[in-house]
Amino acid sequence: MRTDYHVCRSLREANEAREREWDPEGKITLAYRGNELGGEAGEAQNIIKKLERERLGIRGSRATIEQLAMELADVVICADLIAMQAGIDLESAVIRKFNGTSEKYGLKTRLAPQECGVPFGHLDD
Repeated sequence: MRTDYHVCRSLREANEAREREWDPEGKITLAYRGNELGGEAGEAQNIIKKLERERLGIRGSRATIEQLAMELADVVICADLIAMQAGIDLESAVIRKFNGTSEKYGLKTRLAPQECGVPFGHLDD
């Protein structure tokens, strides 16, 4: 099984379309988006805490991997909304950052620009 995790232009297009519905007057600021991202990341952390609590056998509420998946999806969506508002091509930025880190630490693995048909999806070979 091959797994594709690259940010797709279809996410950006969907975010742009939904943003016109959600905030037609353009009131949402970059500061608001930053707080939104922090909140979603915090929700993902809380799910991870609950998963770890269960793994360790500690009393308390539980969570599922599916809940974590949904919170991580929120993080990615929020990151793209921030990039959109700031005029950043997030796909290109991720590729540059990933490859720069690989180069910095002498690692061979690199990302290449790709067309993707299914955003954040799983494709079976």
